[in-house]
Amino acid sequence: MGETSRFDPRLLVCERSGGLWLHELGTSRASGLIEHEKHRKNRDMSDFAERLIAWQRKNGRHDLPWQGGHDPYRIWLSEIMLQQTQVDTVIPYYQRFVERFPDLDRLAAAPVEDVMALWSGLGYYARARNLHRAAQRIIESHGGSFPRSAVDIATLPGIGRSTAAAIAAFAFGERAAILDGNVKRVLCRIFGVEGFPGEKRVENQLWALAESLLPAREVGRYIQAQMDLGATLCTRGKPACARCPFFDDCVARRDDRQGELPTARPKRAVPRRSARFAVIMREGTVLLERRPPVGIWGGLLALPEIPGTIADTLADVSAWTAECFGVDCVESSALTPVTHTFTHFVLEIQPVLLNTAAATHGLVAENGALQWLALSVLEGAALPTPVRKILEALATPTPFSD
Repeated sequence: MGETSRFDPRLLVCERSGGLWLHELGTSRASGLIEHEKHRKNRDMSDFAERLIAWQRKNGRHDLPWQGGHDPYRIWLSEIMLQQTQVDTVIPYYQRFVERFPDLDRLAAAPVEDVMALWSGLGYYARARNLHRAAQRIIESHGGSFPRSAVDIATLPGIGRSTAAAIAAFAFGERAAILDGNVKRVLCRIFGVEGFPGEKRVENQLWALAESLLPAREVGRYIQAQMDLGATLCTRGKPACARCPFFDDCVARRDDRQGELPTARPKRAVPRRSARFAVIMREGTVLLERRPPVGIWGGLLALPEIPGTIADTLADVSAWTAECFGVDCVESSALTPVTHTFTHFVLEIQPVLLNTAAATHGLVAENGALQWLALSVLEGAALPTPVRKILEALATPTPFSD
């Protein structure tokens, strides 16, 4: 293998990787790459990074609110928000967040409830909890200075290898490869990498390939170019191949396999769960309880879940609310069901509207996890998306109910 060309991203010559990729691939996979390369002898990808950077200068994204500087705090915040979330969705959340918490010190000093409230609706709430914990750790363990290397950044809560590399590259110019969803898609298509990218063997191949392609200079722009190409042209559905700088070199385009690469996650049945949630109302306010700091909707305000052992009758539900919350129900009705999809399962929610006596105050004063929230102030509350949907419908002049 030492006799190959000095730069071959498909085979990863020894001087770049010590041959480790081919060792990880195993004999059969390596042979497959070599055989595939026989049909691509005239293809030269030694200028991959140079071409991608040139494309980004002319066609990439340059006006995103977190661009134009090297502040590691704002770069970190944007990278966390962009995990599994589209740019258009992130922008208003990012702008509100930096207005409320313009620097790391103020984020670390804020109550986690305030952080969760600003994150409400963005989803994947562990990101917000980890963001707050990481800010506090930087203050406590790093003297308030953001770590400068990808290795050190990756030790912070909620930051993996790829995110750490992106922060280090954008903020400090470190020469480090990233491998987010956009980059995986670009590499799999252009270089014809087979297999589901979430599989460890395939992920190792992609990391080695990503590292072999790193330019010596302008790493930050190169990383941004990878992201931009995947987000604007090499999209999951209907990629704009005709405008791609690698139109003539892309394996997926040449073989008409854009819909097959990257290889999709192996299909499996998605579990479905069901739950009843109590919408306990008192004079325009609803009783909410703060979820534990970990787990689904951790740290958010949610509707109390009615145990499966409680029957649907008003008498049974009323007895349960009296025992748990110190309130008496005077009437109940089923609201329109809501279906919410999480990463690993689908939750079918049956909201049950429970009207209480006007004078009741319940156990709120005795239980700090409980609070009455007026339907008129839902916007600023830290609510999960399906809970917000249920309550916003109730706040309209004609609530949906059976």
